[in-house]
Amino acid sequence: MSLVVAKFGGTSVADYFAMGRCADIVLANPATRLVVVSASSGVTNLLVELAQPGVTEPQRLAVLKKIAAIQYAIVDKLPRNDDVAADVDALLTRVDVLSQQLLKNTDKAIIDDLLSLGERCSSVLFAAVLREKGAKASAFDVRQVMRTDSNFGRAEPQITEIRQLAQAQLLPQLSEQLLVTQGFIGADANNCTTTLGRGGSDYSAALLAEALDANAVEIWTDVAGIYTTDPRLAPNARPIPEISFNEAAEMATFGAKVLHPATILPAVRQQIQVFVGSSKEPEKGGTWIRHQVENPPVYRAVALRRDQTLLNLHSLQMLHAQGFLAETFATLARHKISVDLITTSEVNVSLTLDKTGSESSGQGLLTEALLQELSQHCRVRVEDKLALVAIIGNRIATTAGICQQVFGVLASHNVRMICQGASPHNLCVLVHEAEAADVVAALHRSLFENVEQV
Repeated sequence: MSLVVAKFGGTSVADYFAMGRCADIVLANPATRLVVVSASSGVTNLLVELAQPGVTEPQRLAVLKKIAAIQYAIVDKLPRNDDVAADVDALLTRVDVLSQQLLKNTDKAIIDDLLSLGERCSSVLFAAVLREKGAKASAFDVRQVMRTDSNFGRAEPQITEIRQLAQAQLLPQLSEQLLVTQGFIGADANNCTTTLGRGGSDYSAALLAEALDANAVEIWTDVAGIYTTDPRLAPNARPIPEISFNEAAEMATFGAKVLHPATILPAVRQQIQVFVGSSKEPEKGGTWIRHQVENPPVYRAVALRRDQTLLNLHSLQMLHAQGFLAETFATLARHKISVDLITTSEVNVSLTLDKTGSESSGQGLLTEALLQELSQHCRVRVEDKLALVAIIGNRIATTAGICQQVFGVLASHNVRMICQGASPHNLCVLVHEAEAADVVAALHRSLFENVEQV
């Protein structure tokens, strides 16, 4: 059986009419049997508000009202909605109960349970929209198959178990009906609800596609594919019809918000094609991400990742000594933090932190406990209000003239860090947040406009 997994983001399932457009996309492709949905736009942020410490009772009630309004605006447009309304009522009651519990106990397990309810509501509603259009469709609780560890807020999927459960419980049903399930959430071995971190719905879709041996994953969002850069920063940015896994992984990692970084991993493992398109304008096509593409250019795109923090560690222990970096990385590992970029000198290490796996509740990575532990063996300086600009392409480490072309553009800007050489697919610079948009626009003009690169 040819099988496509389609994932729709929050803006794609924001309201009844948006869900209707997405249902048409699903029904237009008979191979699409499994649909993965995010929470309707705005719902997850509201649920995160309920999970924050210090929420007052009036604030809690106001947020509950906003969440209910988003869901009922969809329910009310369904012609046969009694059963659906009852299901949504039950889920909203669960939101109420859990948010009350969090007033007294900010347990991470309770928070994950709360945050899962946006996706659980949207899956029930989207299945109802499909049925309204004549499809045989049901909502499927992904927690039956999406097995994770118990690291609430940043749960790690258990790949082998997910495959076994999906093959046994999910696959047999797909020949009988369309199933709509939830992204972003899972369950541990004790059946406690977990979340995969913010932006985890794309990852969920790819994990399920891998477990089911799907032919393709379609990521439907609010833009028509992947562009050479954000069109809001460079009006002449162009869509990319085809891109390799390696290029897409670099773009996702370094800030291209159209795709969650982890999405590529399961696709690469099984060489599953990934399509990125606009649910608002599906006729415009999109970008196919494949194992290999013909004639990949030196420059493919410019990506921007804002809100970067630079951690500078200074210690004379580094001078002609061994073990400092090992101790530093061991400390970061104990706090479940991975390093993103790193540069070193004789007595200094500068590094940025990978925020792609940050907790669903929005908790910061640089905790007081981490900083205190690092301070025991070095002087720590933290710089924020920075942005990472990444030039993505091919053969960047070995093509002559790259530095002259790139750094000529950057001559008038203060570059805080440069990373190049570890990968043939990227060259990264860290700049001040206030300059980031100008840097991206200037690089795009130099590398892509008036030249035939893509």
